[in-house]
Amino acid sequence: MLHMHPLPSIVDFTQLLGAIARMKHYSVVITLIRDMGSFGITPNVYTLNVLINCYCHLNRVNFGFSVLATILKLGYLPTQPTLNTLLKGLCLQGNISGAVRLVEEMENKGYQPNAITCGTIINGLCKNGQTGVAIKLFRKLEKRNFEQNVVLYSTVIDSLCKDRLVIEALNLLSEMMSKGIQPNVVTYSCVIQGLCNFGQWREAATLLNEMEQRKIMPNVQTFNILVDTRCKEGMLIEAKEVFDVMIQRGIDPNIVTYNSLIDGYCLQNRLDEAVKTFNMMVEKGCSPDVVSYNILINGYCKSKKIDEAKRLFHEMSNKGMIPNVVTYNTLIGGFFRVERVRAAQELFNTMRACGQHPNLLTYVILLDGFCKNRRIVEAMALFQEMEEKKLDHNIVFYNILIDGFCNVGELTTAREIFSGLLAKGLQPNVRTYTIMIKGFCKNELIDEAGELLEEMDSNGCSPDDRTYNTIIQGLLQHSDTSKAIKYLKIMVDKGFSANATTATMFIDLLSSNQVDENIQKLLLKFV
Repeated sequence: MLHMHPLPSIVDFTQLLGAIARMKHYSVVITLIRDMGSFGITPNVYTLNVLINCYCHLNRVNFGFSVLATILKLGYLPTQPTLNTLLKGLCLQGNISGAVRLVEEMENKGYQPNAITCGTIINGLCKNGQTGVAIKLFRKLEKRNFEQNVVLYSTVIDSLCKDRLVIEALNLLSEMMSKGIQPNVVTYSCVIQGLCNFGQWREAATLLNEMEQRKIMPNVQTFNILVDTRCKEGMLIEAKEVFDVMIQRGIDPNIVTYNSLIDGYCLQNRLDEAVKTFNMMVEKGCSPDVVSYNILINGYCKSKKIDEAKRLFHEMSNKGMIPNVVTYNTLIGGFFRVERVRAAQELFNTMRACGQHPNLLTYVILLDGFCKNRRIVEAMALFQEMEEKKLDHNIVFYNILIDGFCNVGELTTAREIFSGLLAKGLQPNVRTYTIMIKGFCKNELIDEAGELLEEMDSNGCSPDDRTYNTIIQGLLQHSDTSKAIKYLKIMVDKGFSANATTATMFIDLLSSNQVDENIQKLLLKFV
């Protein structure tokens, strides 16, 4: 087109650029518009709108505003789509306050917000977790007689479901239908997801039937919701039934469906079935992605089948797939789990050499791995590196270190770290206190453990079931039965339960006949 004589009109160029943008090749559009400029072709406002759209999708809304300045400089008037596109760009960046200011400026300059403007703001608010504000704006639109459509309703319904406000979402669905606005497959899928997340399977099935009676056919996304939520709840038979129904109806399972099933089997340590599903996916022409491999690698690591996990890791690389930070984190954790500390360190070094940046979880896994394997020197070296990188300001890291030192019998160092937390601007949490209480019990400092437990409440950190079980077990190990029963009573009164270890210790105590009759009666009551 650039080399034709005469040149095609700017309208033809713009139509082509718009088509390429719809195919999501945003960088290509930007390059082509630059090429047009070098040929002396002046873009019109519609061409520049396409350019703004591309910058916004590439998260460069600032460049979009530069194009707006170009529109004004060329003497064009921005169109409503120009401003709506910039609005969408601001919302994609999470800059809702900037989006609201832009709407105000639009109104001041005579542009009346339309349904797309308001829908964009509502969508932005919902995506940024501000559902309440989105509903207020939604109700304002109602008063201003803006046309409300299925997209607006579906956006708010989806956000309510994500906020676990399923009853409110169902009420909005009823309101929508009472106004003659027909829900679509997206609307129903959002509510079905919300119901499934709450384990309300019967209600979800009722909604699915209602949907089909209205001739709105469930799509692959709807079925994926049903498969995924059942897998996460351990309902694998039901998940497989949904999977079979999909196939009977001629709906091809996609990568998400297969990944959900593989994950479900791995969660129950049914690795043979997970591998069969993985192979079935390949046979059906659905190529595994990084997530598929990560799920299986995680399953093997949890089962301590580290060589199988390694084989999959190499298979990924051989297939030209780039392992991500999740892959590395999972495999590093797997090596630590089987006490292959050097292999974990080497993989961490490989990760950095390959340009994959470790995240906070990587450091949590490394620090915890060193401590669990009693490699305190390596743990401290890593922690110093983290301090230099200003990554240490997180109570989770200190909890791991304190636990590590307690486990190797270096209680003095653990106590020093614990005492220095406030000076570092960190507040001990219930996990920190529980670790220290366990450390005191392990080192036969039962009185100090009791004092720390009492101190927790005064510091605004209430003990949880783990804290109580820890001190009760410590007291029983040191034959302080009366104090153990005192804390058992407090724990039960607070609505907590004894865990399996605590219960077993009490039952053993009852069986031994080494306690007097009154204590036996109390114990029998609780047990």
